[in-house]
Amino acid sequence: MEPAIEIRDLRKSFGTMQALKGVSLLVPQGDFFALLGPNGAGKTTLINALAGLSRPDSGVLRVMGHDVLKDYRAARRSVGVVPQELVFDPFFTVRETLRIQSGYFGLRHNDDWIDDILFNLQLADKAEANMRALSGGMKRRVLIAQALVHRPPVIVLDEPTAGVDVELRQSLWKFIQRLNQKEGHTILLTTHYLDEAEALCRHVAILKQGQIVAMDEIRHLLQSYQSESLEEVFVSIMHQHGSQGDQ
Repeated sequence: MEPAIEIRDLRKSFGTMQALKGVSLLVPQGDFFALLGPNGAGKTTLINALAGLSRPDSGVLRVMGHDVLKDYRAARRSVGVVPQELVFDPFFTVRETLRIQSGYFGLRHNDDWIDDILFNLQLADKAEANMRALSGGMKRRVLIAQALVHRPPVIVLDEPTAGVDVELRQSLWKFIQRLNQKEGHTILLTTHYLDEAEALCRHVAILKQGQIVAMDEIRHLLQSYQSESLEEVFVSIMHQHGSQGDQ
């Protein structure tokens, strides 16, 4: 079986700054995988390359076996990305936004799935509201809905609960766990909430200064470091690899 995400020797520089220095990782289909690291470690650069938003200098990137550069149409259909930034069109309602997003993937008559997403993300009562009228937390829910609207087998969540309320965090994770456990979607998560990663994810890769410094099943890492929490493991790994020069 093809891995859901395959990354081999991925390199990306911005001028003289090396954002990614030969990153390699495999995410199996159906996995819930955490990508962790301090600010500037290269997480968002990696995700942008995976989504086709940034062209790497070298390396291999595949989603569900589709090369992100050579077979970009199939690769794009296979992944839904929730970005950190709140990006939205102020001229449409929530439902119109999701219908337009469906259209980008050639999907018509997608309203049943849109209704399901709206219900599970607690957006049903905002379906006809204009995007401009929504709070920051509600806008983030719509971004998540947009990433899910074409039913991608791989879902990438880049800090999806940063700055949102506890209620959204709980409803989001309940829905995402359903997609992962019952419907087989592969989830790649970046988060600074290490308790979230520990509770939700099976595998973890830790990035520091554009390189992977640890990668394993979370339970194995906890055993290896004789730690009771992923946060303790993370701190130990950061200390082990030095704290100087964070980007």
